[in-house]
Amino acid sequence: MKKRNKFKHGVYLLAALAMLLYALPKLSFQNGPGWVLGFGVVWCVFAFLVIASHLHFIIGVDEEKQKRLESVRKHKLEQWQGKWNEESRVAER
Repeated sequence: MKKRNKFKHGVYLLAALAMLLYALPKLSFQNGPGWVLGFGVVWCVFAFLVIASHLHFIIGVDEEKQKRLESVRKHKLEQWQGKWNEESRVAER
């Protein structure tokens, strides 16, 4: 499952890079500051954010955090199952 997720994020990363590389040469700085330039700059900033988020996931910066969250989930599931088993025993009596 993890390799599939990384592959998916890699594809999205390449798509965002391709869109950015396609759009950058079409940005016009000759007319001075204006709405068109502002839109282009904001669009590029969002594209860079998308690229950075996918790189962050692919590199696996938060693997330790993910492991801790998974252990907390398992612990909560065990607690929930224990309560459920206890309630079913009480109901049987």
